[in-house]
Amino acid sequence: MGTTQDLDVRARITVETADRMRELGRRLAALLRPGDLVLLSGELGAGKTTLTRGLGEGLGVRGAVTSPTFVIARVHPSLTGGPALVHVDAYRLGGGLDEMEDLDLDVSLTESVVVVEWGEGKVEDLSEDRLHVAIHRGTGDEAHDVREVVITGVGERWTDAPLTELG
Repeated sequence: MGTTQDLDVRARITVETADRMRELGRRLAALLRPGDLVLLSGELGAGKTTLTRGLGEGLGVRGAVTSPTFVIARVHPSLTGGPALVHVDAYRLGGGLDEMEDLDLDVSLTESVVVVEWGEGKVEDLSEDRLHVAIHRGTGDEAHDVREVVITGVGERWTDAPLTELG
């Protein structure tokens, strides 16, 4: 199992505002289907939950998408007949996949889009095919709100996906 450093980068996108991060999430949602796993990484405040809000809007799910830090996982059912969004914060999941399975989510992960914040190195075994989304903050006063988002597709599912068109 490789790390994101071993993978081919599929898309590198500069995002200037929180609104643009949500818009990126909406555009990315159009590529997602049931069973997809999306791993989000980035420092605290990088925009992981903001991106997930956009994913929820794009997928047409019920409920406000907020950080699942204190509940570990939230399930947002679809309002449009599409897949549910399972939003997980793996920061406190020390056991990785075993603890993820113990969450007793009331939804089939194969019928949902699963987004895991802080999941790198913990839940990759959920799927051979997944997206790694790394969000990097700019440095300096002028670059405070600017983020560089690197989206890497892993596995056959993402071979021909138009990830570079997201930017």
